[in-house]
Parts: sequence; structure tokens; C-alpha cells
Amino acid sequence: MSGLNMRWLLVSLGGVLLLAGLWLLLGVYQSGHTLSAVGGLVVMAASSWVFLSPKAYAYRYLYPGVAAVLVFIVFPAVYTAGIGFTNYSSTNLLSFDRVTAYMLSETTTADGAGMAFSLHQAGDQYRLKLSDEAGQSWVSPPVKLEDNKPQQLQLQALGTENLPEKESIKTVIAKQPALKALRLTFPNQAQSWRLNSLSQFSPTQLLYQKNADGTLLNTQDGSLIKPNFKTGFYETAAGENLIPGFKVNVGFSNFTRIFASDDFQGPMFKILGWTVLFAFLTVVFTFVVGMVLAVVLNWEALRFRGVYRTLLFLPYAVPGFISILVFRGLFNESFGEINMVLNGLFGLRPAWFSDPFNAKAMILIVNTWLGYPYIMLLCSGLIKSIPSDLYEASAINGAGPLTNLFKITLPLILKPMMPLLIASFAFNFNNFVLISLLTDGRPDFIDSKVPAGTTDILVSYTYRLAFQDSGQNFGLAAAISTVIFALVAVLSLINLKLTRVNQEEKR
Repeated sequence: MSGLNMRWLLVSLGGVLLLAGLWLLLGVYQSGHTLSAVGGLVVMAASSWVFLSPKAYAYRYLYPGVAAVLVFIVFPAVYTAGIGFTNYSSTNLLSFDRVTAYMLSETTTADGAGMAFSLHQAGDQYRLKLSDEAGQSWVSPPVKLEDNKPQQLQLQALGTENLPEKESIKTVIAKQPALKALRLTFPNQAQSWRLNSLSQFSPTQLLYQKNADGTLLNTQDGSLIKPNFKTGFYETAAGENLIPGFKVNVGFSNFTRIFASDDFQGPMFKILGWTVLFAFLTVVFTFVVGMVLAVVLNWEALRFRGVYRTLLFLPYAVPGFISILVFRGLFNESFGEINMVLNGLFGLRPAWFSDPFNAKAMILIVNTWLGYPYIMLLCSGLIKSIPSDLYEASAINGAGPLTNLFKITLPLILKPMMPLLIASFAFNFNNFVLISLLTDGRPDFIDSKVPAGTTDILVSYTYRLAFQDSGQNFGLAAAISTVIFALVAVLSLINLKLTRVNQEEKR
């Protein structure tokens, strides 16, 4: 293929991708997500300029990485922080305009008797027949009952036309979703009729009418409801909130609740303390176990070192979630092998999942098992880089293995390991998978009004608030996530600083 043909092929492919992107952004805009559509349009315009303009040739290799950071890191972080300043929850999902439109579309059964209806097939379509108590009948035009989209049909009086036999109740049940979407009107009447039961249509009317001042008038009882932009609900005169609610800005209310509310303050600080302790002890235990094993495996006189390395590396080779689920079975209080062994040897059957202390100990044991192979590999590589002359000089001076460990090995590997240990601390600070699969944060706090457990860490606590609480408070969960992000960012800065210090020392 010639260079010219290849160029036209690339231009054509780029044009197709550009049109597909514009079509996708149009759909995003029409669905009401204006900011997302504008952001996507900016990214698309920047991408087109970078890859099509000769002036931007130097940026083509840098742009994908920068764009990925902005799209997958910066945007989610900013978006999550923005949600933390709102009342976004399972009851406040929609915008004010969409909630208002929902309220204005609600209907209620109007005064007047319903009419019996029957369904009749007309080829691949159907016709509806409505009959009143006087025996007069009306029939609809043919309609396809294949989807649930709202349709407006004008009825006409049934004359001498003979309709096919009416469909069975089984067919009516199968077509019920499509029948509910129909709006039937009679000649010279504005009132619409809707399906009321499997055998009847009834007249309906709009439940609310919008007033000039923004309040909504209830057409049934004449009462007014008005929007409250502090709580995010339409309220009755008695102060009752009407569902659904709408999103509003609540400022720092969610952040204040985290640190000031009695409902959240107790479990929040307990969970924060356990999160820090869990991450710190995990780093300490994995480092101690991994370093000791690395030192032992680097002992030249040890036989079958290759076999030991392979066996000790297995926990790192097995997917973590599988190991966690296996340990969950091993620690089962009634049938687990660990309790069977402890009971046979010492007569003990610890309550691993119902006792808070035992549950935390179990988590640390499992996480140490999962994390020590990584530290062991790192320490093995660092020990190999230590000059053997140091150990020879130490042997001449009469030093033993423990002296070599604490005076030579540990000081020389601790500095280069420190940034990696801080990174491990940051990872375990958000180790959601371990907590979720092993204990699910339980046992729960007895005195807590919100879903919180003694083995919850901040990220699992956030998950339970967002997806397991009855209110599903996404705004509050986003505020906690923002706090977690800030803590991890501080740890990352410390990590970078330590890395820079180590690099300067090497120079």
C-alpha cells in the first residue's frame, strides 16, 4: 500500500472516529449532562489539534499520558470532591428541573366511572375496544404493543364494524407494560384515559399544576407544595418531604458531620485509628517476616534454597481474593481447620469473626501472609547488592549473624526500602478487598447509628455508607473519600521526598 493511500486511510479512520465521538457527545448533552458533554468536546478538540496540526508534533508523545492523568485521576478526584459538597443520595439523585418535570407528569384518577376494555388483534397490531355501562363502544386505531413508549391514541365510535375475537387474559398480561403507556382520548375531550386494571381504563388528570411563583398546586385537594433548596425536597405545608428529592449544594455540611456529628464522630475516629494501626502493623509485620526470610534464603550454606524460594513465593503467585476466601474458610469458627487444630492442641476455639480483637488479629495474619513475599523479593535483591567485603570484615572482628543483621544488613536496606514501605502503607490504607471479603467490616459497633464495624477501615466504611445504608448517602461518602484522598496525597508527597533524598545521597 502506497504512502498516499495509507494517509487517506488514516484520515478516513480519524474522520469516522471524530463523527462517532460527536454523536456520542450529542447523546450525552441530550441526556442532560451538559458539563460532561462540554468536557468531552474540549478533550476531542485538543486531541484533534495535537494529532492533526504540524505545530503540535512535539506534544504527540506527551499528550496521551497527560490526557490519561486528567481523565482517569484528576477528573474523578475533582468530581468526587464536588459531590462531597452536595446532598447527593438515593433520595436526591435528580436535578431540580427533572424533579419538577416528574412532579408535573404525575397523574391521578379523575372523577368518573371507568370503562371495560378488550384487546383485539389486527394483523401484527392490536386494537382496543372500550365499552360503557350503556353498551356504547369506542375503538382505537391499530397500534403495535412492542415497546413501553408513551403513545396518544384517538378513539372513535364503533359502528357496524366487526372486530376479531378478544384476546385472552394471558395476552393482556403479556402486553400490560405497553398498555400502561397508552393515553386514550375521546372525540372533543381533552381528558386522557389510562389502564387502571387488567380489564378497565379510567379517566386521569395531572396531579400538579405549576404556579407563577414556582409552587405546585395539587389539583385534588388544592394544597400547595414548594421547593426547599436547603433540604432538596418539595415540601407540603406541614413540612413533609416528597420523594424524589433533588440535588442541592450543602457547602461543608458533609465534612462537618464527619468530625462534629455525634452519630459519625464516634465510629469515624475509631475507624480512622484502626485504619492507621492496620496499615502500620501490616507494613511492620510484612517487612519483618519478608526481611528475615530473605536473610535466611541468602545463607549460602542453606540446602534446597530454590525449593524454599518457590514455596515461599506461592502466596504472591495466587490471586489475592482467592487466598482471602480460602482463609475465610480456614478461620471458620465451627468448621475451620485452624480452630480444629487449636482445639486439638490447646482446647481453644477463638471467635475469629464475632470478637473484635480476634477479628483484627485474623486480618493482620491474612494480610501478612499476602504481603510478605513482595517484601521478601525486594529485600533479597537489596541484600545481593551489599558488598561481601563488609561481612568478611565483620567476621574477622568476631561478629555473629545477629550483629551482621542489625549493624550491616538492616541499615543498608532500610533507606532504599523506606519509599516502598510508605507506598505499602498507602496501599493498605485503602485495602478494601481484604476487609470486604474477609470480615465485611464486622462485628459492628453496638452503639453506632450508622453502618460501621470494628474491622472497617475508612474505605470500607465509606462503601457501607454509600451502598448499604438505608439512605445511601453518596455525598457523605464522597466527603469521606476526599479526606482519604488528602491523606494518601500527603503520604505520596512524603514518599517522593524520601525518594529524592535517597537519590541525592547516592550522588
